[in-house]
Parts: sequence; C-alpha cells; structure tokens
Amino acid sequence: MVCPKRTRALRPQLILFACATVYGTPIALARDASRPVDMSMMGTPGLVVMPDARQAPDARASFSVSHMRGMDTTTLTFQASKRLSASFRYSGVDGAINPDQGQSTYWDRSFDLRYKLLEEGRYLPALTVGLQDFAGTGLFSGEYIAATKTVTPRLAVTAGLGFGRLGSRNPITTIGDRPGVTEFLGEGGMFAVDRWFKGDVAPFGGVSWQATDKLKVNLEYSSDAYSAEKEAGIFAINSPWNASLEYDLGQLAQLGVYTLGGDEFGVQLTFGIDPKRPKIAGGRDEAPLPILRRPAHSAEDLGWTTQQDEVRDAALTVLDQAFEREGLAVTGLELSAHEATLRLHNPRFDSEPQAIGRAARTMANVLPESIETFHIIPEVNGLPVSRITLNRSDLENLQHKSARAINGKMQVTDAVGATPEPRADLYPDWRWGLAPYLALGYFDVEQPVRADIGIRLRGEYRLSEHFRIQGAITHRLIGDLGDGETEEDPYLPAVRTDGSRYYRDPTGIQSLTLQYNGRPGKDLYSHLTFGYLETMYAGIAAEVLWKPVDSRLALGGEVAYVQQRDFDRMFGLRDYDVVTGHLSAYYDFGNGYHAQIDAGQYLAKDVGATLTLQRELNNGWIFGVFATKTNITSEEFGEGSFDKGFFMTLPLSYVMLEADRGTNSTMIRPLQRNGGARVTVPNRLYEQVRDYHRPTLDAEYGRFWR
Repeated sequence: MVCPKRTRALRPQLILFACATVYGTPIALARDASRPVDMSMMGTPGLVVMPDARQAPDARASFSVSHMRGMDTTTLTFQASKRLSASFRYSGVDGAINPDQGQSTYWDRSFDLRYKLLEEGRYLPALTVGLQDFAGTGLFSGEYIAATKTVTPRLAVTAGLGFGRLGSRNPITTIGDRPGVTEFLGEGGMFAVDRWFKGDVAPFGGVSWQATDKLKVNLEYSSDAYSAEKEAGIFAINSPWNASLEYDLGQLAQLGVYTLGGDEFGVQLTFGIDPKRPKIAGGRDEAPLPILRRPAHSAEDLGWTTQQDEVRDAALTVLDQAFEREGLAVTGLELSAHEATLRLHNPRFDSEPQAIGRAARTMANVLPESIETFHIIPEVNGLPVSRITLNRSDLENLQHKSARAINGKMQVTDAVGATPEPRADLYPDWRWGLAPYLALGYFDVEQPVRADIGIRLRGEYRLSEHFRIQGAITHRLIGDLGDGETEEDPYLPAVRTDGSRYYRDPTGIQSLTLQYNGRPGKDLYSHLTFGYLETMYAGIAAEVLWKPVDSRLALGGEVAYVQQRDFDRMFGLRDYDVVTGHLSAYYDFGNGYHAQIDAGQYLAKDVGATLTLQRELNNGWIFGVFATKTNITSEEFGEGSFDKGFFMTLPLSYVMLEADRGTNSTMIRPLQRNGGARVTVPNRLYEQVRDYHRPTLDAEYGRFWR
C-alpha cells in the first residue's frame, strides 16, 4: 500500500480516529451548558501553542483535531482528578522531520501530564506544572510551569517558564545539558527523567480576552522556536507572537483559527464531553412502584405457612410478572415465616443498587406480610456474589428518605451456604443474537486507522448454573484490518505482531468456549475456560479469586496453557504453545479510583508485571491506563520500549438515557508488540464479582430508590 501523501489527505483519517477512539459509538455530547475549556494547538488547556494554568472540570474528556501546513494533530485529554489531567497525542508530521524512517509522513505518539499546584485565589494566580511528550519519541518534548490570573471576568493573563522544546526561543538561562529535539527521535517510550526541566529555559506569556459570549481572542509570546521543523525545511516561524480566535459552537464544542508568527495558519476543532453530567438528569426510566405499608398487626398472621409450597409457587408467579416489567429475573426463592431469600439475575440495570432497590420494592408488595427480612442474592453468570439483607419495615419507613438512610440499614455478607437452589425450569437455556460490529486497528505505519465492519453471530447455551457454552462468529462486509503491517521480530516469537493475518479471511470463529464458574468456599471464586479463547489463541485457562464482600483488597491467580490458532480463525492450530499465568492484586481506593498489579509470565515467555490504574465514575464511565515491564530490554521490545496504553468504557445507558448494562469499550495501544502480551480470557472474575460488593455498592447507593 502506498503511504498517503503529506498531511492534506490524512485529515479525514485523523478525524475518524478521534471520533472512533473517544466514543466508539455515535458522539453523545454533554448537555452541560458551561463553556468549553480553551485548548491550545497541542490539544491541552492553553492559549495558542503555549499552556496556561487552567484545568477542565473534573472527569471531562475532550478531543481536538488541528491542521496546519506539514502537521496534523489529534489529542485526547482526560481530567483524571480536579488537579491532574493526562493527554495522548497522535501527530502526522512531514516526513522530512525524520528522513531515516523513509516515510512521507512521520507518525508520532506522545503523552502529557499536567498537575495544578495552586488554585486561583483573590490575589494569587493558578499555578500548573506540566510534562509534554514525557514518554514519546521526543519530538514535542518539553516541560513548563505556568501561572494564570483572572484580571476581569473577560480578561485573563498567563506567564510561565518553558524547558526543552518550550525553552528553545530566546532562553534566559540554561540548566544542565539536554540533547536537541532531533537528536533522540528514536524508539521512544522511555521516561527520560534525566532530561526533565533541563536545558534552555525561556519565558512565555499571553492574554485571553472574551470578546463576546461566543468569541474569544488569544495573544501569546511563544517560547517554542520550532527549530526541528525549520531545520527539516517544513516551515519557519520567525516571530514569537501567535494569535487565535476561538468560537464556542455550544455543547462543549469549539472551533479555532490561529496564526503562528504571522507565517503559518491553522484550524482546530475541539469536542468535549462531561461523563458526570448526563444529557437528561435522572434519565427517562419509568418510575418504580411505591411500597405499600402493611396494615397494623398483619405481620402476626402466619396462617399462610400451613400451605407454604403453594404460597411460594403463587409468589413466584407474581414476582415473575412484576420482575419482567422491571427487566429483572427470579432464579430462586425460599420462604419461611419471617424471612425470604431471593436469587436475582439483573440483565438490565447498570446501577446495581437500583436493581436491588427495584427487587426489594417488588418483594415488599408481593410476599406474605409476616415476612420481615429480605435476603437478596445477586448472581452473575450463575455465581452468587453476595447476600444483601434488608428489613421490610425499613423499606416501608424510609422509602421517602434519602438513599443514605437505607444504605445504613443494608447488610452485605457472603452468599456461600445461604443461596437457594436455582429453579428447575432455568436450565438448559439457549440464547443467541445477530448484530453488526465495528473492529478498529490503530497506528499502522502506513495508515493510522484501519477498520472492519460486518455482522457477528453470538450464542450461549447454559447447561446449569455452573456450566455454559459461549461462542461468536464474525463475517466482514467491508474493511482493511487484514492489510495491516506485519514484521519479523528478531528477539521474540510473533505472539501479537502477526495479528493482521487473522483478519484476511472474511469469516471466522471469534471464540468458542466451555466455561465453569464456582464458589469453592467463603470469599473464594473460581473460573475455568476451555476452547477457542480469542481470535489468536486456543487452550485452557483457570482462575481463582479471593474477594471478601466488604474488602477493598482482592487477590487472584490464573494460569493458562494456550496454542496459537491458524490464521483462518477456524479450528486449526499452529506450532507455538506456551504456559502463561499471573498473580494479581486489586485495590479500591474509593472515589472511583482502582489499581491492579499482575505479575507473571506472558505469551512470549517473558516475565514481568503490569500496573493498571483506572477511574470509574458512578454512572459507569471508566478511564484507565496501563503499563507492562518485563525482563526483555528496550531494544528487544522494539519501538515503544515497553507495552503501555489507555482504555475507556462508555456505558450505553449514558447514550440511551435509560437503564442498560451494555457497554462499549476501547483500548488504545500506541504500538502492539510481542513483549508483555497477554491472552484474552472472557469473563475474568474480579469485574464480575466486585459490582455487588460493599465498596462499589456504597459508591452508587444514591440510585437505590430510583
């Protein structure tokens, strides 16, 4: 395939990449009426090119697409906390910037971090420190300290010091030694800590003026001399003065035009989304039924217990009808004079407390009036994951109070030894579905985004509460994932770099597995999977998890024997096989922050560990990053130096504005290499289990009465 010529022909691909990466589904812009944050040409908060000290609202995500002669840039930015933001940038630069690569366009990947040291006060400015391109090839590498002060409601002033690339114009001093930009355009991916805040230091500054409610004007003195671009003959910026006009398009969208020194001109489009703020507050789910208070002394009537089986069957019939309206299912029920234990399957509500609340309301309106204690045992893929206990009188008395009150009355314990047998009419059960699919591939040397569009047939045969058969077959209608680049690895077996070969045949088996889920003991969960685990590997995998229902800590272990599949994705296998496995630790820090460490042997038989950090919002949005380092060297790993990336999960309920457990997940690796690669096993235990345990239930208890 011929590489696209320069950047002009690449703009549609970059826009497609940005939309597909951030949303993975049709774009859903937030309804929040607040203004978009001013994004510099680098796709991070700033003036024209230079940064300022302001940050986006907590949890806001944005992407920016900019174009100027010789350079197209797409930047994804997430406000990870009130003070910390992270960005990933993908740039297509005229190939003259790195002639050794031999491409007409040089594709550069870089990461940024910003931390707000000080909030703006009455007299003191906001103060932010930032690392630009701190783990990339170094093309945009620089650090800065920026201060911003609001002078009037319409005027703000910024001043700062830049280092590295941001200290290349008119430096006022030098701190230590630092190589030039083009001197380390190499493999990238390393944290060049010894270069941070070193080299030339130069001042920058500017003003931002809100001319009208929609139009903003920025003027800045830039400390970036664009030396690398000038040396490569791409363009030359002779004046340090840059200017831009930004127009608020509404719905957190912004259009900007800018000029660099009066010599070069460009345009930028920015979209933002506030995951914390749905388009319609509260959604559009139907309201739950009120709880009917029992008449006085009715709880003393135990006459129904003489016909307990008949009453139970009648209650099941009514519960089935009521739960069907709610989108829930009863998978087991036990009754005694004063207690009821219900097994609950929740295929609808992405908020687990909301599902528990709906189930408890229905039980209070249906079950005999002497029953005071409700035990609700939610199950996931046949696993009873916890036992949630509520008093009926508390439900009656607190239904018009805050959710905090009922949360204080709720008890969560382990379900082992307390779970009713599943209903006899549940198994066997066959389910299937046919739907379109979109598969994306990123960062091919010749093309930044590749995609397949087709149809996927899924099926599941549930043999019992413990055993099920799951599978999926895909058929590509259009696409070019199979045209992706493959390369020989002189150090490691091709456990992932042959990935594009698996998409050359239009039809194939995506997965076909026999799975077992079990509860071997208190606080313990087990999972066994056998068959065609994923597109590239078949084998057998076993996992065990220790997770108390009220603990923030979980520990697990998994081991798998896998063999590579044939490229046609049918039943054949190739010669390469490996035993891989990891020990894992998971920790919930609260406020939606989670950490996971996995240590063990990977697919290429390298040994090391993966650190994953993620933030999960109460409405199901997830943003996370991961990094893997093993015992292979940076040279053996190849470009990128080590495996890393980020991921995002969009809950479909946010888009549909009604309860739905569906999600759309996107994982972005700047490069897929063979080092640090893991096999993908469906239905890993921790993500199945933790939603109905105390830390997560407490985080989302506000939806109990919804």
